[in-house]
Amino acid sequence: MEVDRGFDDHTRDFLNWFLAQPGAVFRSDLMSIEDLRGRNAGRGIIAKTDIAADTVLFTIPRDAIICAGTSVLKDKIPGIFDLDGVAQSDPEDGDDAGSSQDSWTLLILVMLYEHLQGAASRWKPYLDVLPSSFDTPMFWSSAEVSELQASALVAKIGKEEADRMITTKIVPVVRAHEDVFFPAGSQKLDDEQLLGLAHRMGSAIMAYAFDLENEDGNDGEGEDPEDEWVEDKEGRTMLGMVPMADMLNADAEFNAHINHGEEALTATALRDIKAGEEILNYYGPLPNSELLRRYGYVTPKHSRYDVVELPWDLVEVELKERLGAGMTSSDWDKARQRVRSDDEFEESFVLDRSGEDPDPTGQLRGEVIFSGLPDELGAQFKTLIKAAKKAGNSRIAAELLEDKDKRKELYLQAVLAALRARERQYPTSLEEDEQLMTGQLSRAQQMAIVVRMGEKKVLREAQAWVQEQAGVANNSSREPDAQENGRSAKRRKL
Repeated sequence: MEVDRGFDDHTRDFLNWFLAQPGAVFRSDLMSIEDLRGRNAGRGIIAKTDIAADTVLFTIPRDAIICAGTSVLKDKIPGIFDLDGVAQSDPEDGDDAGSSQDSWTLLILVMLYEHLQGAASRWKPYLDVLPSSFDTPMFWSSAEVSELQASALVAKIGKEEADRMITTKIVPVVRAHEDVFFPAGSQKLDDEQLLGLAHRMGSAIMAYAFDLENEDGNDGEGEDPEDEWVEDKEGRTMLGMVPMADMLNADAEFNAHINHGEEALTATALRDIKAGEEILNYYGPLPNSELLRRYGYVTPKHSRYDVVELPWDLVEVELKERLGAGMTSSDWDKARQRVRSDDEFEESFVLDRSGEDPDPTGQLRGEVIFSGLPDELGAQFKTLIKAAKKAGNSRIAAELLEDKDKRKELYLQAVLAALRARERQYPTSLEEDEQLMTGQLSRAQQMAIVVRMGEKKVLREAQAWVQEQAGVANNSSREPDAQENGRSAKRRKL
């Protein structure tokens, strides 16, 4: 690959800037920031020599972090930086919309401000090494999104929600304070340009921001600052962009950890790292679908965490075929609505595998297996039986409530049929996808196929598990808990 002098110059300028921050440390004798675009990894940190476990690799002073507490924007428009008043009143009250802001939108505003200041921003060398484009589905074409097929990821992309958040919370603040956001003599962005830049800043935060006030014990690195693109953790947690920490790429198997101290953050080697190895962080046990949504990439090692969603509607259709016999349509609808009006009703159920977490050195141990259906699915199934008995005086439902073996048999039959129906929602089969992966594909196509293949594999494993349980049930009256032989930490009851 031809050397990109601009890319390397930005890397060098960033490292020099970082080392100039009071208290900052980067062990250049042990490692270097490298151009890894040849493997679609942007920049990364590579060990230059063998590194011993517990070595502190770099130190980031908290003052170097971009956040609501360090940017001068808080002094220029202080009215919007009152997190104590977050989401407590109508966003239309007041031109600053201060009460409508949360830590997520505040960090977007801070990032917009710092970017628009150009060379006047103290973080200019850092901002220059952040990506100018992203591979997340947020930026895919409709044709590329269609490659995800029936994946639940399609509904989680959230482009329209993000547009709405930006136009209601970001653009009005910028327009009300153009003299602050746009330096004198600079050209102002129109609304379309501002929307695009805000999307870019939001995606950078999605991919790189750290939770700076995390109290759950994992220090927040790799945390998605929000479960959906436009909502953070109740809007009150301080989020920040942490220079150098985001130079580390991440995988399900990793060798470094970011520790949060009172004055600084430090990266430490979890185990011995050989010369030439990439130093990797950890984003958590994420399926490839979430890895793609948040960060714009997939990895083979994250496939162990792949999940698939089974909609209740598919289970319900199968139950109607088996349970609704003898019931009028009106009675069946009453039973359905009774289930759906329950506070604990779930539209879909996540199917996943069981396995060990990474060990203290960041290494993966043991295999992952599909070991059971969600307890909530069995509970909702039983709720529907009770509702059917009450709504239509169903003889079948009454018998099922009395006979746990028949109830289990019906449950397994309905779930197996629903799993097969779920797999048919994907236009291509797993085998066809495997063949497609041998051809010429764009990066988006390749990642989309990896995601949908992972989901289909979980579906196949779930079908095999259900069939195994059904076979055991034909020869034993034991409940599923006894048949699992303790393999799963999640005990299943019908």
